[in-house]
Amino acid sequence: MDLRLHNVHLWNMLRRMTRSAPAAQSTPVDVRSPDTAAKVLPVFFRIADAWALSVTEQQVLLGVGKSTLAVWRSGKVKAGLDATVLERLSYVFGIYGALQILLPIPERADAWVRRPNSAPLFGGASALKRMLGGHVADLFAVHAYLNAQRGGDFA
Repeated sequence: MDLRLHNVHLWNMLRRMTRSAPAAQSTPVDVRSPDTAAKVLPVFFRIADAWALSVTEQQVLLGVGKSTLAVWRSGKVKAGLDATVLERLSYVFGIYGALQILLPIPERADAWVRRPNSAPLFGGASALKRMLGGHVADLFAVHAYLNAQRGGDFA
């Protein structure tokens, strides 16, 4: 999938997150800025906490090392995120959002990622195991699967 589409998707998610802000933003969000990184990373960490992800699992999902993850978790974001991390975040946010729609009870939605799944994509393993394959394509596959379950392509 085209990275530009993911940047648009991420920008739209940020726009929705900031809609309740007092002043509407008049200029487009620079998705690669440190300010944007400082806003989206806490969202990822809230999802990671909801899914009870270990530090290693978080590293794999984001494709970063332990020290980078620790710096980001501490809130000391000094640079923007690279395209691959933005793409990974876009898929994780999309997966989380789709689960909230498909399974409106938050505990069930959060538990789904760790439950064994008989769908051919998962082969009896959990969606998290597939997502932890280490490739962006693994996140894409789970995202696409959930979108199909929702009844269409909502990328």
